[in-house]
This record gives sequence, C-alpha cells and structure tokens, in this order.
Amino acid sequence: MARHLVIVTGASSGIGAAFARQFASKGWDLALVARREDRLRELAEEMKARFGVDSVIIAADLSKANAPKEIVKAVEDAGRQVDGLVNNAGAGQPGHFIETKWTDQARFLQLMVTNYLALAHLVAPGMAERGFGRIINVSSVSALLPSANAHTRFSGTLYPGAKSLLIKFSEALHLELSGKNVHVSAVAPGYTWSEFHDVNGARSTVSQMPKFWMLTAEEVATAGYDAVERGIVLRVPGAWYKFLTALSKVLPDPVGRAIMRAQEKRMAARAGASQ
Repeated sequence: MARHLVIVTGASSGIGAAFARQFASKGWDLALVARREDRLRELAEEMKARFGVDSVIIAADLSKANAPKEIVKAVEDAGRQVDGLVNNAGAGQPGHFIETKWTDQARFLQLMVTNYLALAHLVAPGMAERGFGRIINVSSVSALLPSANAHTRFSGTLYPGAKSLLIKFSEALHLELSGKNVHVSAVAPGYTWSEFHDVNGARSTVSQMPKFWMLTAEEVATAGYDAVERGIVLRVPGAWYKFLTALSKVLPDPVGRAIMRAQEKRMAARAGASQ
C-alpha cells in the first residue's frame, strides 16, 4: 500500500520546511512546492535519508493564477494522489494600502487567499470520495487580535483580513466534510523565526521582541499537525499567544485596541533607543 502524500507549499524554508519534516517523520511522502527548486531538492534528499520517504519536486510561483492546477497535475503525473495539503506559501505586501499599486495588492490576494482556496477546491473532492484527507491552512494570530500598524508597515493592510478568512474557511470546510474523515485545521502562529521577516524588512524589529514572543517553525508545524490529526479546527501555538487571544475575547474592542497602541509605542521607543 502506497504511503499517503501531502502537498506542502512554501516548503523551501521556515514553517513550510518544518511541516515537511513533521509529515515525513510520520511516514508521509511529500510534494514540495516553492519557487526555489534547489532548496526543495536539498530538503527532499534530507527527508529520504532521515525518514525514507519520497518527494515530488514542484517549482511553482503561487502568486500565479494557474499554479494550483499545475501543482495538482504534477502530483498526478507522478502517479500519486493527494491525501494532505498544507497551504503555507506566503509573503507580505509592505507599505500603506493607499500608497501601493492595486496590481501588488491583487498579487498578494492571489498568493495568500485565492490560491489557498483553489488548491483546497482541487484536492478536497478526492479526499471526500476516498474517505481520508488532511488540510492545514496557515493563518496568523493577527487574525485574532486588534490590527496593528506593524501589519501595514511590514505585512500589509490586507494581511489580518486575509488570515481571518482562512480561519473561517477552515471552520466551514471542516464542518462540510465532517463524517468523511477529512479534517481541516487552521494554525495561527504569532512571531516565528523564519525568512518571512527578512523578505518583508521586519527583521530588525522582530529582533527587538522579547524571547517569549518568538516561536520556532518546528513548534508551529508540530501544533498544526497535532490539530489536524485530532480534528481541531483552530490551533494557536505558544502559551503567550494562547493568553493574548483568550484575553482579546473578553476585553471590549476599544480596550484591546488601546492596549495594542500602547504596545506599539513601547516597541517604537525600544527600537529608537537601540539605534
């Protein structure tokens, strides 16, 4: 009997690579997707040596509309079926919404929302028909907390809203597929050590964060895998972020926003003092 296979997007580094290692450690074969094919091949060789699993290498740009169909076709051309999906590929869209081009915002939405949904739409019917499937959508704790100016500066004004959609989509799709042994989960990490912050220019700011604010990619992947196996729709990794999201549920919205503004001022003062 062939091993299950999971598509992992954004697998060349960070959270995506950690998810690939997590699934491989559980005996899953991999379809590794990212733009950097050399990174994917290195990861595939590592997974073969450590866990004896096979990988399909798919170099694709998920900001392109045709990427989801190309990815699924590549898996099918390799003679495999899709049993799992980790929607993780992503990048921020730094800059104020009113000062950026709409073409840039549309590219962001294609990458962070539309193609997540398109991939799920392509693979979920087969999972339901076969009676097995696992889908993880990587969201963000920013979807569960008051918006912060840092989102606009580094990740984009649309970032919290896009990540919020992924949580509600995961909840609804999980409900739709209940009874078919297809689990859908969203994992909502906070600040995580990865190349994401280098790409969007936030590294110097993130480096100023207290250590208990920072997660590792491995913590996120472990939490996400555990959630989807247990059929838990939403998982927030890390004790600190569990506390923050729980607090945000009981505080009135104006109070939560005021606390967020105060925290931003402290971070700005800390950053200014270090320069």
